[in-house]
Amino acid sequence: MPRVCFTLQVDPARLTEYVEAHRAVWPEMLEAIRDAGRRDYSLFLRPDGLLVGVYETDDDAASAAALAADPRTAQWEATMAGFFVSLDGDRPDQGAPQLPEVFHLETQLKDAGLTA
Repeated sequence: MPRVCFTLQVDPARLTEYVEAHRAVWPEMLEAIRDAGRRDYSLFLRPDGLLVGVYETDDDAASAAALAADPRTAQWEATMAGFFVSLDGDRPDQGAPQLPEVFHLETQLKDAGLTA
């Protein structure tokens, strides 16, 4: 199952607002993420505004396409767009650079014949 990690830069002047917005994400947005096939989705935020997101999905391209086409996502992303810097006009969900995974404990334990 593919695991995806991405980064974005939150405007450091708006960190408190950003965190508050994510304390209770709109139910329709939660449903859109779930319906697009993303699971075990977490966001981590550094004090300087570096945001790191991680999620699992069976097909990231299909998941991204479903979110891009979903009107529930468009409303949320429009609301969130002002929190981010350096997106070159992309919506946050479409402009985030992904990081390649270089280590996963469970995979290596399994490959080594060890229990997770």
